[in-house]
Amino acid sequence: MPQFSMKSAGMLIGIAMVVLLGWTFASNDSFSVARQNLLIEEVLQGNLAQTIEGYGTLSSERQQLITSYSAATVKEIVLKPGAQVDKDSVILRLENPELEQALQSAEQDLNQAQANLRQLRLNNQRERLNETANLAELNALYENAALNKAAEEKLVEQGIVSQLSYQQSVLEEKQLKQRIEILKQRISHLALVHEESVNIQQERVNQQQGLVDIAQSRLDKLTVRAGIDGVLQRLSVELGQSLSAGQEIALIGSVSELIALIRIPQNQAQLVRIGVPAIIDTRRDEIHGEVRRIDPIVENNTVEVEIALHGELPASARPQLSVDGTIIADTLENITYIKRPAGSQSNTSATLYLLEENSNQATRHTLQFGVQTGQFIQILSGASAGQQFVISDLSNMSEASDTLVIN
Repeated sequence: MPQFSMKSAGMLIGIAMVVLLGWTFASNDSFSVARQNLLIEEVLQGNLAQTIEGYGTLSSERQQLITSYSAATVKEIVLKPGAQVDKDSVILRLENPELEQALQSAEQDLNQAQANLRQLRLNNQRERLNETANLAELNALYENAALNKAAEEKLVEQGIVSQLSYQQSVLEEKQLKQRIEILKQRISHLALVHEESVNIQQERVNQQQGLVDIAQSRLDKLTVRAGIDGVLQRLSVELGQSLSAGQEIALIGSVSELIALIRIPQNQAQLVRIGVPAIIDTRRDEIHGEVRRIDPIVENNTVEVEIALHGELPASARPQLSVDGTIIADTLENITYIKRPAGSQSNTSATLYLLEENSNQATRHTLQFGVQTGQFIQILSGASAGQQFVISDLSNMSEASDTLVIN
């Protein structure tokens, strides 16, 4: 009896060791995770839009940079950044006493030039009157000489007047007629001279008027206006600040005409083409648009893409608003794809756990990925539509286990 007990005990110990070893090996080949802690996605098949995600801001399509026209001092700030403006809105007022003095001096010179023009016209009129009077006097003498000639012509036939006297009357009439013709030509030429002299003086007046207009314009520009309808995006001056000519004062941007400036990863920029559609998310609304420009400069491994927005903009759209952008670069037709697993990238392979049908177990399978598009990634091989994979990152649990038990 003791012998049988010892043999039975030995067998029990052996069986227990086999079971223990089997459990140990099984523990090394599998591990368990609660289902609520896993992300499980089904493999899909069909057309998939190849999208590129980015981030950026809305920006005014029309912007106007306002600079100081001349040296001045900031006298009054009327509006601050964020204020809605129209083209006549006053942003601030500047001060420059020298511009006021320049305007007064220019106006005085203009008044003098205008007075000189009036004086010239009076002198010309007086000279024309004198010449007209001379012409009238010559006409009277000519008419008198003509009468004498006519009278003597009859008397010379009767022998009452000598031939010499008659010839003198004929000569006098002829000379007066020539003098009248010469005086008429002189008066005609004098009118041209007067007209040209008035034109020259008028040009001087116009030039001086231009100087007055320039001085007035420079003075008017001390009252700084927006110039376009929009919003005051930036004010670069302070009260009492001295400005030099050309120094920046403010930046005005349109409100109704906006574009989106989206930064996308450099390695996806080659997929983007001019004219492809895009969707801009303001966190409250979605705005449709299309790619209009791709910046060739790379900054921090990103490329800026300009999106032209279509249709009427929603109320949530405003300049400098942070937005997300989705560019639809292409459509991949009839492909196999899955929601992108953690850490996966385009044109790489990864090992995921495939859920077995009618079982709570998943086994490791290697998948070859193709193009990544948004939150999805193309599967080139290793899976078929309808299969379910664990896409959670399980590397920190057990990389060597071939089997996953889902509780």
